[in-house]
Amino acid sequence: MTDLPTVTAFDWVPDFAKGLVRDLRVRWAFEEVGLPYATETFGAASPRPEGYVQWQPFEQVPAFRDGELELFETGAILLYVAEKHGSLLPEEEQARWQAIAWLFAGLNSVEPACTRYFAYAVFNAGKDWAAGAKEAVEPLVRQKLKRVSDALGERDWLAGEFSIADIMMVTVLNGLKSSSFVAEFPNLAAYHARGTGRPAYKRALDAQLADFDGPAPAPQGA
Repeated sequence: MTDLPTVTAFDWVPDFAKGLVRDLRVRWAFEEVGLPYATETFGAASPRPEGYVQWQPFEQVPAFRDGELELFETGAILLYVAEKHGSLLPEEEQARWQAIAWLFAGLNSVEPACTRYFAYAVFNAGKDWAAGAKEAVEPLVRQKLKRVSDALGERDWLAGEFSIADIMMVTVLNGLKSSSFVAEFPNLAAYHARGTGRPAYKRALDAQLADFDGPAPAPQGA
């Protein structure tokens, strides 16, 4: 047990998943506010620690602890970090709520379509039905990205200044790294590059990659 805010994470993932596990969002927020945090890691295919389901009901990562407070879901954790540390949200009311709305939009309006595409294109690649399913979801992915592109316009960030909305949306767009979707929208491609080019993002990604030091799971049937 540590006095530092703690984030749960995996100790190994396959190469295609590196940079996509959602604890990256929380790490990035802490790097942006310049505060230390700790991690608790375990194998993605391993049984969860005793009592973990009471902390994270879906047994996913990340779960988050700060003193006596425990949270799950990255949107809630990002909002908590921003509120507690008075950073990563605009002060002006309209911009503040715009950032919060885009935080939710990243999770609820954009990520589900991206996740479906990733499941068909990567997780189930080579299966007889996957090519048709992937093709069927492509128009939805493009429609979601066009809406984000149109709303962003020529601005650098979704709510005017960098915020938790951008941490969410940039990491959602990471899920399309195996495709050319984002490149179809030049302002989104530039937006994604701005986000992943931030020093705090790079530190967060390096920290996540450094935690992938556990053993790969044994092949099934071995």
